[in-house]
Parts: sequence; C-alpha cells; structure tokens
Amino acid sequence: MILVTGASGLLGSHLVKSLVEKGVPVKALYRSVIPSYTGSEKINWVQGDILDVSALQDALEDVEQVYHCAGMVSFHPKNKRDLFHTNVEGTANVVNSCLQNNVQKLIFVSSVAALGKLQQQQPVNETMHWTEATGNSIYGKSKYLAEMEVWRGIGEGLNAVIVNPSIILGAGDWTKGSTAVFKSAYDEFPWYTEGVTGFVDVADTVNAMIALMNSSITAQRFIISADNISFRQLFTQAAVAFGKKPPYKRVTPLIADLVWRAEGIKSLFNGKQPLLTKETASTAQEKVYFDNSKLLKYLPGFTYSPLEQTIRNICAELKQQYNLL
Repeated sequence: MILVTGASGLLGSHLVKSLVEKGVPVKALYRSVIPSYTGSEKINWVQGDILDVSALQDALEDVEQVYHCAGMVSFHPKNKRDLFHTNVEGTANVVNSCLQNNVQKLIFVSSVAALGKLQQQQPVNETMHWTEATGNSIYGKSKYLAEMEVWRGIGEGLNAVIVNPSIILGAGDWTKGSTAVFKSAYDEFPWYTEGVTGFVDVADTVNAMIALMNSSITAQRFIISADNISFRQLFTQAAVAFGKKPPYKRVTPLIADLVWRAEGIKSLFNGKQPLLTKETASTAQEKVYFDNSKLLKYLPGFTYSPLEQTIRNICAELKQQYNLL
C-alpha cells in the first residue's frame, strides 16, 4: 500500500494516476473535497491533513511507501508563517509518522528553490543549500528546513530520498500554478523576460520518483529538471502551439520594479494577493541553470522528454480540456 500526500495538486494527481495505472493500491490524503479525475474512483481517499498527526497515523496504517507531495507554495512575505507551518512542521509530522509506523521508504518532494542560487552563472547542483547569501526566497527557506526534517528522519533510520524539481509543466487547472503560463500564452500576453530557469515535464517527474522509490537508493537528493530555457522561449513555444501571437514586449528590470510596487499598492485596497511580488519580479529576470546529471548517473535508464514536445503535448491537452479545438 502506498500513501500520497498532496494528491490534489498537479504533481500529486499525475502521480496517483500513474500508480493506479500500474495496479498499485493507493491511499491519498484530501482536506475537504475529493478531487474528480479519471481513475479517482480507484483511489482510497482518506480525509486528513499533514498538520493533523492523528489523521496521519490513521492514514499510514498498512502503508509501506510514502510520497510526500503536499506543501504550500507562496512568494508573498505575508504568508511566511503559513509556509513554515505547512512545509516544515507538516513534513516533520510526516517523517515522525513514517518512523513510528515502520514505513519502508519515503520520497519527499522539495524544490530547486531549496538549493539557493549561484551568482557566477555556474550550474546549481545538489551540493548547494539555501543560505541568506544565495537565496532570497522565503518559500525556498521553508523547503530547505523541511529537507532538514527528512535528513533527521534518515539519521533515525528512515529510508528516504529528496527530489528537487525545477518548474513542473503539465496539463491541469490553468488558472493555478505553473499551468497558468499556458493560459497567458493562449491569451496572447504580450510581455516576456529573458530570465532563464529549469523546466520539467510532470510525467518525467513522476517516472523519476517511482524509479527512485523502487530502487535501493536512499539518503540522497536529486535535481529533476529536463532543460534550462528562458521564459521567453517557453511563452513563445506555447503561443505557437496554440496558434497565438508570441510575446513581443520585453520586461526590463525597471518595468518589473514598477509593476510589483503597483501590485503591492493595489492589494492594499482590494485585499487580494498581488499577482507579482518583489521576489517573483526578481526571479523572472535571473538566469539560473540547473545541473541534472546526478539523477541520470543514479538512474542510467532514465531519460527526459524534450521540452518542446512537452509544451506541444500540454497545449494539445489543454485545448481538449477547455474545448479550444
């Protein structure tokens, strides 16, 4: 029996679908509403929360493997307390429950944000850790501290692997998360930045996680990232796949600075989270490259899907999902 936390998110939902297709019995935590998607009826849904220790203990009954995908993603300073509460304390609860229930193995989904950033245009690898000097992300710090909880569990005898995906691309709700970039491309959003970062297909992320779970590998962390491309390339390729006009206005650092400040002022009046923060404005301008070679060495049979094909496939799925054909 396998338990998946965060099964309603982009990564978690694709993971449970893949496990169900393989005929594996799956339990999945949900907080309030059971997600509805193909294959959902074959999943043993358990209501609970990673902050609820009692619910976790009940969910882990008869469970041998755990994929911990649940977590909070936010880049707004006001959410700092909730970020640390969910990502750090929640992960500590999962680790403790795995130890108490003699779980055979845990796969923890962290983020490349927990690795910090090099300032010399050198590729970021698994030897790096978040520090005040290398990272400006509160979210990244929360995921780094969550990793420390997993390493503590490993020190206490838990078999575990940490994965650090870059930006995960996949079809889903295109009003949320990384999938929202495809809606922006479809809506012919005119602005682009020259910032560079890593991207990876959600299916590749799932396959890597399952391969690591089914291996003898433990006490390791792995970057999962197919390639490093610019945000301009991503938006342009998505626009072309949709048959839409690619972005054509470059966002300069000055424009980005003005926009995040304006968004902050607007949020004071409407009470909504700003669409752009100081942190996300800065990140969109940065050129950060990730080294994905460690995973390929440990899993020599694993290969990444070409990002161009991933983008085309996602656009095709979204066309069908939203009746855009």
